[in-house]
Amino acid sequence: MSAPLARQPRRAVHGVLLLDKPLGMTSNQALQRAKRLLRAEKAGHTGTLDPLASGLLPLCFGAATKFAQTCLDADKRYRATLALGERTPSGDRETPVIERRDVAVDRAAIDAACRRFIGAINQVPPMHSALKKDGRALYDYARAGIEVERAPRRVTIDRIDVVSWRASELVLDVSCSKGTYIRTLADDIGQALGCGAHLAALRRTGAGRLDVQDAVTPDALEHMTEAERDAWLQPTDCLLSDWPVVRLAADEAGRFLTGLRRRIEGADAAAVRVYGSEPLAFLGSAHITAGELIADRLLSPMEVRATIAAESL
Repeated sequence: MSAPLARQPRRAVHGVLLLDKPLGMTSNQALQRAKRLLRAEKAGHTGTLDPLASGLLPLCFGAATKFAQTCLDADKRYRATLALGERTPSGDRETPVIERRDVAVDRAAIDAACRRFIGAINQVPPMHSALKKDGRALYDYARAGIEVERAPRRVTIDRIDVVSWRASELVLDVSCSKGTYIRTLADDIGQALGCGAHLAALRRTGAGRLDVQDAVTPDALEHMTEAERDAWLQPTDCLLSDWPVVRLAADEAGRFLTGLRRRIEGADAAAVRVYGSEPLAFLGSAHITAGELIADRLLSPMEVRATIAAESL
């Protein structure tokens, strides 16, 4: 009997990996696989992507885990494939079809139905979801045949663009706020069309300024060298790329990293990203109130040095 392979030692890894998650894989499975391949000491994802969905799953390593919430809160983009004429209890293909209707719609009706859901809307979370009531996930109630009351949630749909439509298959690009249930939207659009619908396929194409076109699949990552995998890591501050920038002189940067407030010129701002100038290095996030720069989340001096070294390679 051959001896088991020795476990690879972990190392400090800092940055963001844009992963193109395949169908059938949970977000945690994707995270653990990437963490193993990178031999990373610390890692986390920026919100789960359902196993029945594919696409962009940003993974945070080391210092980047401090800023994962910003990606979780970001607007999302999806490509959704709707099966018209069929409804399911879950709103997707996880459960059997319970209702079939004839599909008699035209492009004008589809455009009109989509327009009804643009803007701020109320969504009732589906029973087949991980939201909890009395400490128990809703999908547990659903599997037991129990339906419980759910409070509507306010979400925003920025855009719904028709990509293609033929017979009973409708493909949409959706831009929306965090917390939007695309399968609920699919069911609602089907109801508005009078034929019903369920979500047949879902692919997340973007989160904030991050795009799936810049992502790598787990299988591709598996066949790379460690140096090639490291090259796929985005810098930690890519999660804050749309925030205003504050640059500090070397002496001020050192004081800022200790958590001390700094006096600066500039208007109040709820969120800024802060850099040292010699050399240019990401230090963390802060806000500005009454001329004071107040730290929110800081990198440690060791993390700053590690990110400078990684970006110089």
